[in-house]
Amino acid sequence: MTGPDRRAWTRVIMGMPISLHLRGPGVRTDAAAEAVVAEVFSHLRAIDRLFSLHRPGSEVNRVRRGELPPGGRHPWVREVARLCAEARERTDGWFDADLPGGYDPSGLVKGWAAQTAAALLDRLPDHDYCLNAGGDVVVAARGPDSAAWRVGVEDPRDRGRLLAVRTVRAGGVATSGTAARGHHIVDPRTGAPARALMSATVTGPSLLWADVYATAAIARGGNVERWVRARAPDYEACFVVRCPEPARRNR
Repeated sequence: MTGPDRRAWTRVIMGMPISLHLRGPGVRTDAAAEAVVAEVFSHLRAIDRLFSLHRPGSEVNRVRRGELPPGGRHPWVREVARLCAEARERTDGWFDADLPGGYDPSGLVKGWAAQTAAALLDRLPDHDYCLNAGGDVVVAARGPDSAAWRVGVEDPRDRGRLLAVRTVRAGGVATSGTAARGHHIVDPRTGAPARALMSATVTGPSLLWADVYATAAIARGGNVERWVRARAPDYEACFVVRCPEPARRNR
């Protein structure tokens, strides 16, 4: 017995590989599916133009420089600012886009971008999808006979090894940590790099909020599983604690 047709696409956007996997009837030859996939990647490129910190003329950099009043901002920029304020409330301030080094919504934008892009795939109701944006994954297995997606959780100590596999029919899996970019997440209260954890992975119904909780968990440290569950019962977390460096002996 054969399964549904499958097809995959990969593009580099936002400085990272983004892959999209579809399962469904005729997906290899369906022009409608091809058109929606092109729109997904176009949507992500538009978000990159607005929010990239590496583009001097992006709206987020203009906001950081005080050049763009709230009324003159793109609706997506205003939406992300609203979501960042909500994220601050949900995480007791451990997620905060207003950092000592300036406004930076990046910890929310990637999950939000992937989730809003994946929503375009609702135009293909007979297809399952898996969109992976640099390790943040949003999936849907729509048919009653569709297999759930299996999402691997990478070990930050050995990127060729998996810590766990999450089986998800619909929702998101987000990982924040040091494996790809080092200690890039900061404690929003001090501006210093957060070093207690090597990684935090959060799984739940929304990739956007899974990503926010994962980022906040790295900033906070401590018992991530208990902390996430207390604030979002529909989400679950796992984490890797940073091993202490060996003490240096005096010679």
